[in-house]
Amino acid sequence: MKSLASIAAAAVFLIGCVSTNASLIDPSVHLARTCPDGIKLYTTPDRVGQPYREIAVLNAKGESNWSDEDDMIESMRDKAAEVGANGIILSGIDEPSALTKVIGQVAKTGSQRKGKALAIYVPSDSTNTATACANAKKK
Repeated sequence: MKSLASIAAAAVFLIGCVSTNASLIDPSVHLARTCPDGIKLYTTPDRVGQPYREIAVLNAKGESNWSDEDDMIESMRDKAAEVGANGIILSGIDEPSALTKVIGQVAKTGSQRKGKALAIYVPSDSTNTATACANAKKK
């Protein structure tokens, strides 16, 4: 039987996680998985500077008390790597309002921050992605 402390620790871990889902734009396209270290972050489409293919729409969410923007971006990079992307164009991260946070605390329901991004594949950057992934495996 698990102790109450281990159950509580597991609950905190699960609540603190950020989850990201990916909606494939063209489900018939299957790209090889990359790695999170090979995913470049772009703040706007024009910053990509090269032709790219849209792979998936990413939606991330996480408990605002247990996650931050870095956690959101890390989760989106993980999911983008799963679908074979080598970049994400961040659409934004929405923070819950102060009132929402207070209500979440009082009601014990929490409040979520949400992020959106577009997973992309930049063919001309595939060599850099492979190098970044190879270097990540050496760590």
